[in-house]
Amino acid sequence: MQSINRFLYGPTPEEKVRAWQSQLRTETRQLEREMRQLESATNQARQSAKKLAAKGDVKSARILAKEIVRSNHQKERLSVSKARLGSINHQLTQQLAMIKVTGSLQKSTEIMKQSNALIKLPQLTQSMREMSMEMTKAGIMEEMMEDTLAMDEDDEIEEEADAEIEKVLFDLTDGKLGQAGAAKTDLPASQRLDAEEEQNIEKYRAQLDGLLSA
Repeated sequence: MQSINRFLYGPTPEEKVRAWQSQLRTETRQLEREMRQLESATNQARQSAKKLAAKGDVKSARILAKEIVRSNHQKERLSVSKARLGSINHQLTQQLAMIKVTGSLQKSTEIMKQSNALIKLPQLTQSMREMSMEMTKAGIMEEMMEDTLAMDEDDEIEEEADAEIEKVLFDLTDGKLGQAGAAKTDLPASQRLDAEEEQNIEKYRAQLDGLLSA
């Protein structure tokens, strides 16, 4: 009888909620994986930038420092998004409790608010749009407005990049940024980068850029 009802009427409210929760767990694991990759790449870039600053090559260190700044911004966004996924999952658990009382799903402004915010994250845009459409049909939330485009990351970074990069370089050099001097393009022979170091700079920059653009 249950299989016949599912064929005629589709999944039950409880089955829908559990399917959404499973999807949320999948998205959470994906964000955690990306955060670990970003942390590893950032640490490598940070060590390289510190060596460059110690050599007095502030110009090259600044290039990596900007990628580190972008990485820190992205890690913060991913962390906030992970918390929002957790909030939706918690709200859905409450929906399961309500189903036992009312037999149906209830409208939730919290789920709608968090879903609206998550759609702004490129990694979650498609899956959250699809889930939101399903939740709208199920009566949990109203149809979302199309004003959820994310702010261009480059514009956001450029507004505060200079100040933030100075802070990063200050930390990377243990407060000795001033001793590194101004950005140099012609270092003494003893301080010039060898081919391997130059390749490492490009590798770390490209690695971070690839993760941030994914």
